[in-house]
Amino acid sequence: MSLLHWAILSPFLLAIIIPLMYKYAKRVHTGWFVLWLPLVLFIYFISKVTKISNGTTIRETVQWIPSLNINFDVVIDGLSLLFALLITGIGSLVVLYSIFYLSKKKEKLHNFYVYLLLFMGAMLGVVLSDNLIVLYTFWEFTSLSSFLLIGYWYHRERSRYGAQKSMLITVFGGLSMLGGIVLLYVMGGTFSIRELIAQAGTLINHDLFIAAAILILLGAFTKSAQFPFHIWLPDAMEAPTPVSAYLHSATMVKAGLYLVARLSPLFAAEGIWLWLVAGIGLLTLVWGSFSAIRQTDLKGILAFSTVSQLGLIMSLLGLGAAALHYPIDDNIYIATTVAAVFHLINHATFKGSLFMVVGIVDHETGTRDIRKLGGLMSLMPITFTIAVIGAFSMAGLPPFNGFLSKEMFFTGMLSVLTLDIFNFETWGVLFPVFAWIASVFTFTYSMIIVFKTFTGKLQPEKLEKKPHEAPVGMLISPIILAVLVVVFGLFPNLLTDSIILPAASAILGDAMPADYHIHISMWHGFQPELFMTIGVVLLGIILYKTWPKWKVVYKPFTEKWSFNSLYNNGLKYMEYGSNKLAVNTMTGSIRNYLLYIFFFLIVSLGFTLFWKDAFSISLDNTAPIGFYELVLAVIISIGAISILFVKSRLTSIIVLGSVGYTVSLFFVLFRAPDLALTQLVIETVSTALFLLCFYHLPENFRKEERIRFKLTNFMISLGVGVVVTLIALSASSTKLFDSISQYYVDTTYTEAGGQNMVNVILVDYRGLDTMFEITVLGLAALGIYGMIKLRLTKQGGKKANENK
Repeated sequence: MSLLHWAILSPFLLAIIIPLMYKYAKRVHTGWFVLWLPLVLFIYFISKVTKISNGTTIRETVQWIPSLNINFDVVIDGLSLLFALLITGIGSLVVLYSIFYLSKKKEKLHNFYVYLLLFMGAMLGVVLSDNLIVLYTFWEFTSLSSFLLIGYWYHRERSRYGAQKSMLITVFGGLSMLGGIVLLYVMGGTFSIRELIAQAGTLINHDLFIAAAILILLGAFTKSAQFPFHIWLPDAMEAPTPVSAYLHSATMVKAGLYLVARLSPLFAAEGIWLWLVAGIGLLTLVWGSFSAIRQTDLKGILAFSTVSQLGLIMSLLGLGAAALHYPIDDNIYIATTVAAVFHLINHATFKGSLFMVVGIVDHETGTRDIRKLGGLMSLMPITFTIAVIGAFSMAGLPPFNGFLSKEMFFTGMLSVLTLDIFNFETWGVLFPVFAWIASVFTFTYSMIIVFKTFTGKLQPEKLEKKPHEAPVGMLISPIILAVLVVVFGLFPNLLTDSIILPAASAILGDAMPADYHIHISMWHGFQPELFMTIGVVLLGIILYKTWPKWKVVYKPFTEKWSFNSLYNNGLKYMEYGSNKLAVNTMTGSIRNYLLYIFFFLIVSLGFTLFWKDAFSISLDNTAPIGFYELVLAVIISIGAISILFVKSRLTSIIVLGSVGYTVSLFFVLFRAPDLALTQLVIETVSTALFLLCFYHLPENFRKEERIRFKLTNFMISLGVGVVVTLIALSASSTKLFDSISQYYVDTTYTEAGGQNMVNVILVDYRGLDTMFEITVLGLAALGIYGMIKLRLTKQGGKKANENK
């Protein structure tokens, strides 16, 4: 196993050790034992930057299930390296921040850091895996670990609700994505992302191609909180602030973006991919920015701003995929993909710092409600400075990095006007319009975050704590991120050749020219983008100043008609329906349960049998039926039918035993003496057990509780018999491949060293199956023994409760 594999698995290994370390080192904050790992991993991935920027791709493989083409294949290229640096770099700052944010006296820190490490390892697995099944495994692990992190304060109802909501929505998307992965395997015969992309030209003609694309996008949209699946993200803000800063600004919500970027070379040839990715992204951008302004909780504003920014990056990735349809030498859409990569980095820096700022405000004042805040600038000057840098960058103001990527975003949206594929020349004109409107709202809520919190009049009577500046340890991480915001804004080309260009090349593949050069500058002349920015600032200031007058536009958007209401009512009706179904079907009658099972068996198997035209009868390979076999078959049939009509209990047992003993004669005729002996033993034991139960059975059982003839039972019984018979005949008549029996004949003695073929099959070839069968029988025996020994009565149960 390579060092790269260990880099992915190391967070999982440390997560196992943390509870032991916590037990023996309670005086030290658990975060100090965790901090070293993301730092080491960050340094490790930084060391790969030079190699990757030179065009090298690192691949390592460990066989897992080679028979199913499932191997632990990991790849480092520009895109995966970018995400690995974000995961470990932001992860290091979040762990450092959490050391001072979470009290070791009040919090169960070992739980927190175990969940955080599980999430970190899962995210690394997602972005570094080349095998789709391995990627999906880690993908669902991110859903599970984020569920634990969001519900970390499980004693709070809102935390449990947010965790459940995120789990249900993202797991739904994950299962949809799994369906898409299966379809890709059916089409391409491999789970390797690289190999599937190499087949993109042929896969597009497959009937399942569009279905696979839509299912994959469902997974990406739910994970990256795209409209209308965005509703889980605001409720996930009930998690501790370090979780929000990590999961919801730099890592988990970026997983969907990663998936879209990684698979764009495969699906971008289909117009529906470009329209869905770009269109849903733009819709998410507008709705998220519009919804953020109405929030009064600082985390709520940041939650919807995250939704909005994710939509911005998603729309850029969608339009950037158009680069695959144009000549390399004249391709203006490459810059759109570059803008997506650059803004992905910028968003992680300014949004991570803003989440930490909100955590500081909450930690030092006891509230995040902007209606109670104000006047904190003089009391918390460092926090105010960080907030200004982060919010102004998010608003797209110079000299911060957000201004640069926002200008590139406008360039990408304006490029839609020249897009002449997939009917973008018609409705595509709306893209720059909606992009500009969303930017106005973004500017407005960015101003709200800063000025409603830090300027104005201080309201100490509304605060739970006396506000003061945060301790130095809590300020280090947001200061580092704020510095990066400024540095990347003033010197953006520090990242162009080392990080941005390799990541964009990994997304676009052959569509990226070998000599392509990126140059980002703060001043790029009097271009339409600059005038759009000036318009955003002017209208944004007006909207901010006149907010009390125009906020009435939000009145129609009541909670009753929201997507949250749709989600909650959907769950309520599903629960009501499932309860009604359970009450009506789970009656306690085993006979009814068997009716449901057998009815489903008849319908599903019978329908499949005739739908696939699998029913056929061929007697060519069947042995002739002898006289003795015919006689035994008649005896068994008479005995089985007679059981339904005899009135004596003893007679019923005798007739049932005759059926079993006659079956043993069949085994004798077929030269299987061991099976015949087994059958004889079973029938003897069963008969003896029936006789032992005589004493406990009611005397008038047959007279008072005789089972009446029911047409439903008869039809179900007849249907099962017919369907099973048809399947047996069809299976016997249709040979799709050679029987395995000859393999046993050839290898029983030479390979397994046994002469009794049946015994060898049970013990050697099917050893695990036999072992589990024995285990099941053992468990059943223990259960029966417990039921016999546990003699519960009404009086006994009452006394037991009194003793408790």
